[in-house]
Amino acid sequence: MVSLSQLAGFAALTFVMIVVPGPSVLFAISRALTVGRRDALLSVVGNATGVYVQVVAVAFGLGALVESSAAVFTTVKLVGAGYLVYLGVQAWRHRRSLAETFHTAVSATRGRTVRVLRDGFVVGFANPKSIVFLAAVLPQFVVYGSGSVTVQILLLGILLPAIALISDSVWALAAATARAWFARSPRRLELIGGAGGLMMIGLGTTLAVTGGRNDS
Repeated sequence: MVSLSQLAGFAALTFVMIVVPGPSVLFAISRALTVGRRDALLSVVGNATGVYVQVVAVAFGLGALVESSAAVFTTVKLVGAGYLVYLGVQAWRHRRSLAETFHTAVSATRGRTVRVLRDGFVVGFANPKSIVFLAAVLPQFVVYGSGSVTVQILLLGILLPAIALISDSVWALAAATARAWFARSPRRLELIGGAGGLMMIGLGTTLAVTGGRNDS
């Protein structure tokens, strides 16, 4: 139903879009700096899940609505931007407790895991750039008359979160390694935690005031 040429073409275009650091990469890095390796990787998984829900939305028509409606696009954009700012403010507020947290085993409770996954999911699902990319580009790789269009979109769309999952995880692991070096000094760890929080606030603010539907 989905040919190798379709998969290869969309995978190549998706890789080019993802390899250039954007909101998802910056989110993964800032999470690694503020909450550490484990939670950063969970955030990446949540983010990828949120992006695939966008794929499902595109497959069933929401993507076209976001692409064509300025009001819907702005709503999605502001929700994502607001949540990023919220996470950044929280990271900034708690930056002084990072040293204690880093040197204390964090309980991997189900509640904490779900919360971190939720944070990543919200940011991924509310990323307007990826949903517009999916709505505008993904249908071009569908072969009409070669099976269900919805199924083709759902299958091709897996490539975006899958490639992003790998790329963002690499960035998160690299940032977490740098965080471990900063953790040798409580002062340095406080600074890196504050920087990660400011990065998320800046990312959210930038997303809120820019990013029209035709922006790259």
